[in-house]
Amino acid sequence: MALYKAAIVLGTLSGALAAPAPAAAPGPHPQITPAPVLSQQELERRFDIGSYVDSVISGIGSDVSSFVASGVPQYFNDLPTGTAVESSLGISSSDLAAKPTQALNVPAYANWTDQGWNVRVHGNIFKQPDISEQKLNDLANVFLIDVDIKDLPQNQQNQARNMTSEIFVVQQENVAVTVNFVNDVSVEPSHDSGAVNAAGGAQTIHMPHNTTEQGDFDAFVVLKNTTGPLGAYMIPGDVSDRIQTLNMYVEGTNTGNATAWLVPDEGITILSDIDDILRITKIYVPKEGLLNSFARPFTPWMNMPEIYANWSKTVPNFHFHYLTTTPEQVTKNYMDFIYKTYPLGSFDTRPLNFSDASATLSIRKFLLDKIFQTFPKRKFILVGDTTNSDVMKAYPQLVTDYPGQVQCIFLRNTSNTDSDDLFPYDTSGFKNIPQEQYMFFNVPDDLTHLDIVNGQCYNQSIKQNVSFETQGPFGLGDENAAGSLAPPGFLGSLGTCIGLMLMLAAALL
Repeated sequence: MALYKAAIVLGTLSGALAAPAPAAAPGPHPQITPAPVLSQQELERRFDIGSYVDSVISGIGSDVSSFVASGVPQYFNDLPTGTAVESSLGISSSDLAAKPTQALNVPAYANWTDQGWNVRVHGNIFKQPDISEQKLNDLANVFLIDVDIKDLPQNQQNQARNMTSEIFVVQQENVAVTVNFVNDVSVEPSHDSGAVNAAGGAQTIHMPHNTTEQGDFDAFVVLKNTTGPLGAYMIPGDVSDRIQTLNMYVEGTNTGNATAWLVPDEGITILSDIDDILRITKIYVPKEGLLNSFARPFTPWMNMPEIYANWSKTVPNFHFHYLTTTPEQVTKNYMDFIYKTYPLGSFDTRPLNFSDASATLSIRKFLLDKIFQTFPKRKFILVGDTTNSDVMKAYPQLVTDYPGQVQCIFLRNTSNTDSDDLFPYDTSGFKNIPQEQYMFFNVPDDLTHLDIVNGQCYNQSIKQNVSFETQGPFGLGDENAAGSLAPPGFLGSLGTCIGLMLMLAAALL
């Protein structure tokens, strides 16, 4: 263990030394009180590198693959929130009070109950402080490896600053949230799985609880079946298989709009991960993963949009639900990308109260359980990739936890098609699942011509190579190499990521 820690610390130091030199300190912003300048001695007193590395290692645990446990690199963990952002940027309360309140309103799903349609409304209330471009550059550079933001193309510089500014927002605690439901959704039934604009249901809902300390709001609320513009009503979910939609607007903001998907009792829902299955992220290569997440335009993975578009057109009333364990602060780009590239649907992100490495391991299962329990009569198709150890554990567990509800499991075998992926993956959870119920695939075309409605999930022409144990490169899965975890190069990458967290902490002090 001591050697393991030493390797990580060495990787951390090398990662820190490889970082670009910090830019010159900017002048004070005209609307924000400048942060105090701290001496190196003060920084050392406030920030103990040794204890921080120990805490990171403790959070990661002995399973190295958990470092990307949710398919989201751990540099997305422990991002600053609320007062931490205020103090780190030197924002005065009067400056912040003058800023407009904004809302992240996440596209919601609703189920039918004996009381009516029950909508899960969730999101976050925050304020966006003024941050100078130079400060944004300094903060963005923390998330980039071996490159300075000023060396990127202009469009990538802009995206890096936008993503960084989304991280450094101030969440608003104890705020009463009011949501207006409106019948004005633009859906195309021929393209959006047959979804239609609800004929009724327009109303105002006051959320039952004020926002949490992290600015989150999340609760199921029951809609009254109010009369629509033409005297019609919402269709009960137990008499029709048609998906209905309503738009939701958070009062007091011009940013908090989203769509609610009223999903019938029975039918098929696809639960889809995003990183390295719907878009190219390469989370297993830290430098590339950071550039693809912070700077480069989001790019679809191969022809996966065509696969989803075909399912949307051919599977009646197919409910799409996108689930990412990326923290709420950085999901706006995700949602924008999905709705421009893939069929419309509901969405789940990682709430801010799930912020550290250990919570990352549990949040996906928490969100999966919530939607399975909300729709006990629906069938689910689960889509992900082998780089996510929580997916590899949670997906097969759902087969046991919810008998008869998992229709298919589709997992991209990332290491089989990308030589850069050096992460092992554990297939032991699939040992007692019939092969016809799951498939490890290589390219999107492997998913064509499958009758997923009737449970055909396996393309027999695709070799599976499943050993029902930890498998992957470097002898993993080989009983003669059972003690091997990863090559030295992997430890260097791991150390680099921890180095990023150290630099971020230093930038905030």
